[in-house]
Amino acid sequence: MKENFFAPIAKEYARFRPTYPEELFTYLASMAPGRRMAWDCATGSGQAASSLVHHFGQVIATDISDELLQQATPHARIAYRNANALTSGIPSSSVDLVTVANAAHWFHGAEFDKEVRRVLKPNGIIAVWSFAYAAITPEVDRLTRRVHDVIVDPFWIAPNRIVEHGYKDLHFDFEPIDAPVFRMVSHMDLAMLEGYMRTWSASVKYLAKHGVDPIGLVHDELMKAWGDPVLVRPVHWQLNLRVGQV
Repeated sequence: MKENFFAPIAKEYARFRPTYPEELFTYLASMAPGRRMAWDCATGSGQAASSLVHHFGQVIATDISDELLQQATPHARIAYRNANALTSGIPSSSVDLVTVANAAHWFHGAEFDKEVRRVLKPNGIIAVWSFAYAAITPEVDRLTRRVHDVIVDPFWIAPNRIVEHGYKDLHFDFEPIDAPVFRMVSHMDLAMLEGYMRTWSASVKYLAKHGVDPIGLVHDELMKAWGDPVLVRPVHWQLNLRVGQV
C-alpha cells in the first residue's frame, strides 16, 4: 500500500479500532518454531504487536504511517519502525512468526511472499486476518450496513472487497494450516461504534470529498436503535484467519 489513508485520523484509529482475542496469539505462538522474534507487519497503532509481545522475546512492528506509529503504546521489547511491507529491513531467517492484522489486502502478492520467505526461519509461520461486519442488534446492524454498503460504498476500492469476501480472494501462497475458529468480541457504547465507523478508509474519503460526516447521516436513527447512548453492548465480529508455513 502506497497511500496512507489513515494518517488524518491516527488518534481516532488508535482509540476506536478493536483489539483481537488473546487466544489467537496463544495459538499462533504455539505453532511458531520458536519464540524469539515476531514481525507484526502493517502494525498500525500496534494493536496486534501489544499482544504478541506477551509471547515473544522481541516484536518488530512496522508500518508506512508515522502518524499511526506515534499512537502505539511504547514497550521495551517492541521496536516500532517505519518500513514498507515489501522491504522490511529485517535480517533474513530471523523471524519465527509474521502477522498481518487487517491489512494484508493492501499489499498481498508475490513480492510480499518473497519478503516473508526471506525473513522467516525454516518452518516459520505467517498468519493474516481481517474482520468485518459487526453484529450488534438487527436494528443497529441494518444502519451500519447502510453506511457501509450504500452511503460510502463508492469509496471502497478493490482491496476492501477482499475483506468483504472473508479473505477467500487473498493471495496467500504458503503451505496452509487448518486453524481453529476464534471469536472476536468487543464492547462498545454508541460513541465508540460511530468513532470506529469513521475510521473506515471509505468514510475518510467520503468526508474529504463531500465535507460531510457520513456517520452523521444515520446518527439520529442509530440513537433510536441503540437506546441509551452510554449503554455498552457486545459487538461480535466476523474474524477471517489464514495461517501458513514456509
